[in-house]
Amino acid sequence: MADIIQKDGTWAFDGDALRITPGGDKNVGLLRRELGELAVPLRALAGVSFEQGRKSGRLRLRLRDGADPLLQATAGRLAAPHDPYRLVVEPDRYGVAEYVADELRNALLLEGISPDPVDEYLLPGPSLPVSASAGDGTAGFDGERVRLEWNWKTEESKASAGPRTIELADLTGVEWQPAAGLENGHLRFLVRGAPAGAPPKYDPNAVELWGFRKDPLMALVAAAVQARLPHPSAARAEAGRIPAQRAGERAAGERAAAGDDHDTLLRRLRELGELHRDGVLTDEEFALAKQAVLKRL
Repeated sequence: MADIIQKDGTWAFDGDALRITPGGDKNVGLLRRELGELAVPLRALAGVSFEQGRKSGRLRLRLRDGADPLLQATAGRLAAPHDPYRLVVEPDRYGVAEYVADELRNALLLEGISPDPVDEYLLPGPSLPVSASAGDGTAGFDGERVRLEWNWKTEESKASAGPRTIELADLTGVEWQPAAGLENGHLRFLVRGAPAGAPPKYDPNAVELWGFRKDPLMALVAAAVQARLPHPSAARAEAGRIPAQRAGERAAGERAAAGDDHDTLLRRLRELGELHRDGVLTDEEFALAKQAVLKRL
């Protein structure tokens, strides 16, 4: 068990998953507070880094592409206070942060987890139902349909038709774009057969965002919808998959099923030795990974 507790939040790793809990500090973003605790499975991780600073440090997780519907929906546009995969670390806890990062790296090495993209979501997305009010309307999603309601700031041409309900089956995608500078943002639902290209201000399938405090909560609605749409890379991955890749996936599944089998761990030791000789692993990385294997033997 490796954990670190800060005002910004808590990370606790039990060997199988990293539990991320937002802290009570005033700098914790509204989206992180609403999202609540996350259980990130080890196989969803691509890497972890720790950066020291004069006043504070940063732990950062890198997830495998396609593993998290929130990251898929926001496409790297979440500001730091709202990013659940960053943790601000006080200087007196730098040693603990390094330890947590090393434990995560060792686990990834030991389990042989690839950092490559995945073709299925490994996190479930925000809890349902979810709703947010910002900009010129309110967006809600219950798992089957999206509900859009307008306020007094909505353009008449968009509000005149009244509240709008969109069935999940009619959606082909969702876009979330935060306001930036003088440019407004939006939450837009892509509806099969609907004309595209209208500005969010006039689009009945979009909520326009103006850069206010609650704007990031619209990303939760986007992520919840994204989690229940077909994975964007699933079809491409299946079409491009070759027999050798399938064989590799079966072998990976067999290794996982073997668990702590003695022969499996000995084979892993040999693999680590080869990686070390080839210069892929540094002396320190090899020693840490070897120690973790020997513990399980």
